[in-house]
Amino acid sequence: PEPPEGGWGWVVMLAAMWCNGAVFGIQNSCGVLFVSMLRLFGSSEDKQLVFKTAWVSSLSMGMVFFCSPIVSIFTDLFGCRKVAVIGAAVGLVGLLSSSFVSTIEPLYFTYGILFACGCSFAYQPSLVILGHYFKKRLGLVNGIVTAGSSLFTVSLPFLLRVLIDSVDLYNTLRVLCILMFVLFLAGFTYKPLVPNTKDKEGGKKGKFKLPPVKKICNFSVFKVLSYRIWAFGIPAALFGYFVPYVHLMNHVKDRFGDSVPEEVLLLCLGITSGVGRLVFGRVADYIPGAKKIYLQVASFFFIGLMSMMIPLCNVFGALVAVCLFMGLFDGCFICIMAPIAFELVGAQDVSQAIGFLLGLMSVPMTVGPPIAGLLRDKLGTYDVAFYLAGVPPLIGGAILCFIPWVHERQKLKERAKPLDGETTEKMLGNESTLVLDTTEKPVKELDSDF
Repeated sequence: PEPPEGGWGWVVMLAAMWCNGAVFGIQNSCGVLFVSMLRLFGSSEDKQLVFKTAWVSSLSMGMVFFCSPIVSIFTDLFGCRKVAVIGAAVGLVGLLSSSFVSTIEPLYFTYGILFACGCSFAYQPSLVILGHYFKKRLGLVNGIVTAGSSLFTVSLPFLLRVLIDSVDLYNTLRVLCILMFVLFLAGFTYKPLVPNTKDKEGGKKGKFKLPPVKKICNFSVFKVLSYRIWAFGIPAALFGYFVPYVHLMNHVKDRFGDSVPEEVLLLCLGITSGVGRLVFGRVADYIPGAKKIYLQVASFFFIGLMSMMIPLCNVFGALVAVCLFMGLFDGCFICIMAPIAFELVGAQDVSQAIGFLLGLMSVPMTVGPPIAGLLRDKLGTYDVAFYLAGVPPLIGGAILCFIPWVHERQKLKERAKPLDGETTEKMLGNESTLVLDTTEKPVKELDSDF
């Protein structure tokens, strides 16, 4: 059905906005939790303390994306509402159980895997359900929805700092469970307008039967060359993407001590990221087709450049300016992912297209922060880690430049195919007419003779 461009869709948009805020607000505030974990679980004798602690946040963010291909399959089978509700419940259990551990190792499972998997199952349907209600305004709506994480990223670091200082880390995690409970309730608003596979199969046969594997795992999206470049170019750019979110707080402590409010940097990232999502989400609606990719190319260029400038900032004000620019283009990169997926593969395959992309993104986003932590443990400084973190976005952005050209060539080929078919039909039609004319002529002559 044609999307209604509003109605109940505005409620769905608000629920999806809360989802983005709760999931990525907590993930992006991991720098505050990271410093608290170092204090709570660390000891001066542990020479790999930063490396081991970084795995908690890194695993968590990585698993959010790693589960995405599986989530897309479940979303196609059972619908957005059921998957989102169950995912939020699992995330709530994972976060609550994280508040009862006594060492760092159990957090790898409770926070890094269980909580993150629940977040993944809650997050992906929030992207897909928007396409049920919006098409012309999809860029704007995606900008508003993804701005939810910016609002939470702005406010959560200060709230977490106050909570950790007053009620310790364990009780802080229990307070965060409230966000996940509201997310659980928000999932019930995802009323589907397009029937899922379970409803289709059940409606035809009266009893649900799993469709063929080819339908469940729709690898046909990889036959689209422009999508293939996008799906491997984005992960290539993300090896250093999550490094500032995990290590920036600790870098500020190393460089400036306790004399500066390091949470201000996450505030700057969050504010400008929200502005970027709203502005570039609207701008994307006016950019035709796959040319939206150029916005992501520009965002990767500036993200890479800003990462390399972090070690050069010897004044806190300069670091604030860097974070303002980084947040702006981070918002640009995130808000147009769904619109680009719709352009490259179409609405029918968009769920699994996004799922496969997020799954491929999980590897570099998981690996980057622990490597940065290892470099910090070995070299005693984050400088080399931030310099290296800026290189992959520049490489990934260069790869993405080719996509609009490739996509246009594909569309021209697809348009040429039906034209060739029509031409052939016309030629065959003309030939049959000639045959009829030649066979009918002698008959008429014979009639005249008689």
